[in-house]
Amino acid sequence: MNTQAWNVGGTTRKNVLLLEDDPELAASLAELLELYSCKVTRVANGIDGLRQIIFVDYDLVLCDLVMPHFPGDKFYRAVERVRPRLCKRFLFMTGHGSDPKWDAFIREIGGAILWKPFQFSELWTAIRTVLKKARSAAEAAHDQTPSLLPATGPGSTPKPALTVMSPAWA
Repeated sequence: MNTQAWNVGGTTRKNVLLLEDDPELAASLAELLELYSCKVTRVANGIDGLRQIIFVDYDLVLCDLVMPHFPGDKFYRAVERVRPRLCKRFLFMTGHGSDPKWDAFIREIGGAILWKPFQFSELWTAIRTVLKKARSAAEAAHDQTPSLLPATGPGSTPKPALTVMSPAWA
């Protein structure tokens, strides 16, 4: 795989937020992602993740579901409130496959999940899927946004520009 393979409708270098409380796994994942031109910000829980997500627009959020203090599902719900467009960029992971709570959560939000332990090829495939899905969602949202520029040209009457507020700011 080469770095060009990451280029899913955008820049080659991807900005990734990695939420993982296991320091060894977090270090391994970060090192692997950085080999493939990702800029990785590592945090150990959802509280620290929220501190990051408020200020940075991440291409991908790789999030463990079971973490101390603020687990992945609660982190996702908080992100829904403050940066809802980032919710399409989540890839969850957990080693707690026997807990039906996680399966129900992923189904409810239409999310993607990797069950630990996973192979690099599974991680690669899941990341590509999430990036493509996020790109498609962004394009669909852009297509539905009304024009903010007044109509101009021969025979047209200028119309006032619209003011569009994001629900996150309302």
